[in-house]
Amino acid sequence: MRHDGRQGYLRSVLALLDVPVSSQVLVFSKTSFQSTLIGPETPRAIYFNDDVYVGYVQGSDVLEFSAADPSLGGTFYLLDQEQTPRPSFRRQTHDCLQCHASSKTEDVPGHLIRSVYPEPSGQPAYNAGTFTTSHESPLRERWGGWYVTGTHGRQRHMGNVLISDRMRPELLDVGRGANRTDLKPKFDTSAYLAPGSDIVALLVLEHQAKMHNLITLTNYQARMAVEYSREINKALGEPEGAMSESTARRFHGPAEDLVRYMLFADEAELTDPIRGTSSFAVDFSARGPRDGRGRSLRDFDLETRIFRYPCSYLIYSRAFDALPAPAKERVYLRLWEVLSGKDQTPAYARRTPEERAAILEILRETKVGLPDYWKAR
Repeated sequence: MRHDGRQGYLRSVLALLDVPVSSQVLVFSKTSFQSTLIGPETPRAIYFNDDVYVGYVQGSDVLEFSAADPSLGGTFYLLDQEQTPRPSFRRQTHDCLQCHASSKTEDVPGHLIRSVYPEPSGQPAYNAGTFTTSHESPLRERWGGWYVTGTHGRQRHMGNVLISDRMRPELLDVGRGANRTDLKPKFDTSAYLAPGSDIVALLVLEHQAKMHNLITLTNYQARMAVEYSREINKALGEPEGAMSESTARRFHGPAEDLVRYMLFADEAELTDPIRGTSSFAVDFSARGPRDGRGRSLRDFDLETRIFRYPCSYLIYSRAFDALPAPAKERVYLRLWEVLSGKDQTPAYARRTPEERAAILEILRETKVGLPDYWKAR
């Protein structure tokens, strides 16, 4: 890896991990173990792709990494920024998992995006509470303590501004942070690989973080159910692969939550168009895959919702593919029931027949390993 005098190994490691610079988002709240180095004038930069998150803090002697391990969930690493002939990653466990394995991450090792009421120092006003955000969160609760570049019309978020009275944080002047496209008045943007904190990248990051956690939760519960069944079958002399309905219910609930989230059943509606300030939307969409009609689950809408075809692109991820067979079978069955129109329950009422048909067609052409019943016309 190459080392440069300003950001150390950052640019080189992003290239090696295939993490686009355009994914850069900036958080200035002191909600990291490197909080003493982070503030409104020195935000922490986060870069990501489908599997890896990279954190960069000015003046730090380390780069931070989190990976969505297919078996373990969120796994955490550091890379020393001091130049050396053989740079190496160091695994982190206990310190990171104090925050990254809690109710905010579905009680599994995972990832979270927090929105806070930030004081001028960047310290959260914890007396006001915080929000753990995802694509289900209304914009008005998002990005407190983050910089946000892009336009979003009359919608308002909590980004780009500080509280003036910690006893009355609800007076946060969100209007001052709206529709900002230039961060140069806030801090020295030349210290970073990109000048902004793209709003589209933030939308994708929030979706992805919780999606990874729900995949991990389903994985964990299914593996425990399989092990439990194995021991019970051994004790009772039952066939090795048998699983009772009561045992299967251990992962049916998490699998259903995963399917609902995958299909954006509870996505917060966008009321005005969203536009970013970087090439992120183009870079992200270009990663495909696409069906014969040129459609992809990575195509954006950004008018009333995030994606044009509302089914998570993480269905192509290594983490999803690593789901234990009983859990994957359950997820595929429930997806097919919804997308084929068999499931007409209110929980999925937002997905129109046209949307369901389009998603089904895209997956039939682009997702390897679908059950045979998916392929029947």
